[in-house]
This record gives sequence, C-alpha cells and structure tokens, in this order.
Amino acid sequence: MSERVLLAGCGDLGLRVAQRLRERGDEVWALRRQPPAAGEPGIRWLQADLTRPDSLAALPRTFTRLVYLPTPDRRDATAYRAIFVDGLRHLLAVLDGSVLQRVLLVSSSAVYGAHGGEWVDEDTPPDPPGFNGATLLEAERWLAGQPLRSVVLRLAGLYGPGRTQLFERLRAGTVQVPRATPHWANRIHVDDAAAAIAHLLALPDPQACYLGVDDTPLPLDVLHDHLARLLGVPAPAAGAPPPGIGSKRLSNARLRASGFVPRWPDARAGYAALLDTRPSSHPLPRRVP
Repeated sequence: MSERVLLAGCGDLGLRVAQRLRERGDEVWALRRQPPAAGEPGIRWLQADLTRPDSLAALPRTFTRLVYLPTPDRRDATAYRAIFVDGLRHLLAVLDGSVLQRVLLVSSSAVYGAHGGEWVDEDTPPDPPGFNGATLLEAERWLAGQPLRSVVLRLAGLYGPGRTQLFERLRAGTVQVPRATPHWANRIHVDDAAAAIAHLLALPDPQACYLGVDDTPLPLDVLHDHLARLLGVPAPAAGAPPPGIGSKRLSNARLRASGFVPRWPDARAGYAALLDTRPSSHPLPRRVP
C-alpha cells in the first residue's frame, strides 16, 4: 500500500529520497521555506518555516510517514536548536498523530565523541563534542519520548554529485592529514543515504536507531592519498587532525542486518566514480566487525 510521506526540509538529500519514494508509488509532499520555482515532477510542494509555528497552521495534517531532514540557515547553536528541536516540536504539534505511523529523524554521527580509533555502533553512549551533535541528540531524545513510532538515522559524512569541495582543496594543495597516528574517516554516498531512508520508512519493524555509513572506515591519509592519485596531484602534507571530529570507526552492521545493501560500500570507489575514473587496482576490503 502506498504511503503519504512528508519530507520536512527537501534539499539535495531530500530530493533523492523523494525520487525513491515516487518510484515505489508513494505520495510525496515536501516542505521548504522557499520551494523551487520550477518544482520537481511528482512532488507536492508546501511553503512554510519550521521555526514559525504560525506558518505551519495551514499544512495538510494527515501524513502516514514523516522524514525530518531540514538544514539550518546558519551554523550556530541558536539556529540548530530552532530548526532541530523547536521546529520538530512545532511540526508534530500540527500533524495528526493518529494517522502518522512513523517519524524518521535524520541525525548525525556528530552525537558521538572521540573514541581513539575504536569501533562505534548504536549502543555506544553518545558524547557530542560540539553544539551540533548536542542539539541533534536533544532532538533524538525528545522524539523518543513522544507517543509515536520513530526511527533515528545517524548519518556519517556525505559525499556524492555536487559535493566536490574536497577535490578542489586537494587540487589547490590546501589539505593536510594526520600521518603519525591514523585518524579514521567515515563516509556514506548521498544516494546510499537516500536509499537507507527509503528502506527504513518501509521496514516492517525497525529498531529505534541506525548508523548510516558505508562498509569501510578509512584513515584520512589513506582516503586522501587515494583521491590525490586519482586526481593526479601531490599527496597531502602531514598535519593535525581535523578539529572537533573524533577518530572512530562507525559500524553499519545493524543497518546491513536489516536488509540494506549500499551501492557504494567503499568511499574510494564512490569518489572514483564521481571523477569518471576507474578505481585503482588496490583491493577494497570491508572492515565491518
């Protein structure tokens, strides 16, 4: 049976989710502060501001699924709280909870702290080092306390079409990577992230939380050296680890066990495809515990 799905916040990731939902016959609505002028085939656009409850009053109320994936207009604590905590409360206050069968909150691996390169999964206690992770964790916990069936998907770093800043920085020679001690990076292709969201919306009996990440955590120097070779530029210089991002290896074992299979299990192959370049002949091992 088709679902009536609201995507609250619908940028690049949301549009990719919408495509998958439409392909399986779901009715897709999308809410943005400023919907695109040309629209998008098959999406019913709604204009509202999640931080302004008055703008939500006229929204349709009877959705069977909600995906909450907005983007703050600024990267500071006030903007994050307004959109992820207050905005979620405002929206759920106007939707019909008797019809709404599932809420999926797109969160982030930023809820975890530094783990010294150890494996991290959904049972690892959160310890967010920054305001972004702390705010998302607050939203997760508030949602878990509501009388609704909800799922949290904690995404790792997204990459994919249009997300080429790393390529430009490598070409410019401005990237530095830690080399003395491995600093682990965790990635997921944006199309796999969208597919994971669609998968969890349809899963008959999902667990409360999943990590959205590919199969293969990589030390930053390994990943960036590989990309430099693909680009034909010098390897990055040695430098300090990125600030505020702990070294850890995220496990997707729970998401995999639910039946999800990523198209891009290793970011080296995924990045190579973006460059329309064949991956190197080095083996691409899975590193899931």
